Amino acid sequence: MPAASTESGFDTQDVAILQALQVNARLTVAQLAEQIRLSSSPTWRRVKRLESEGVVTGYRATLDRRALGWGVLAFVAISIEDHSDAAAKAFEAAVTELAEIVACWSVSGDSDFLLQVVGRDLDTYADFAMTTVRRLPGIKSMRTIFTLKEVKAPTAWPLSDSDAESVRASRSTDRSRIT
Repeated sequence: MPAASTESGFDTQDVAILQALQVNARLTVAQLAEQIRLSSSPTWRRVKRLESEGVVTGYRATLDRRALGWGVLAFVAISIEDHSDAAAKAFEAAVTELAEIVACWSVSGDSDFLLQVVGRDLDTYADFAMTTVRRLPGIKSMRTIFTLKEVKAPTAWPLSDSDAESVRASRSTDRSRIT
């Protein structure tokens, strides 16, 4: 009998694999198989299928930016002058060349792009913002928001609506124990 499918279209064993790999991508196939209660060969085939379908796009180490010397984390809202495809592509190409810009999203609202930027300290961030970011192609305006404290860093994607609900429920239960 096949495993039940979730809202995302993955069966429960796929979800278990994805959850386990998001927590620890260094698991061996044998460890993963034991954790999800499936034999090694089907587990390996499922992982390979999830990779070939583009669900699993890579395996990475999570590094502490502060330990690497990046003391400043900022979000920079960018508006560009010209909204043609060529102008947007020129801006996107320039952004991908800059290591201090660790993420970039095209967004809706008052801005066109949102950048996540790191700096060693405020002085090096200011220098980077003034000499590099402001000179990116087509910039009309930029607005920086500095982070004061990292409350929740990105670690894992919710795999279903019920995952999100169970996290909210466990947090609610944890808060009731504190009070």
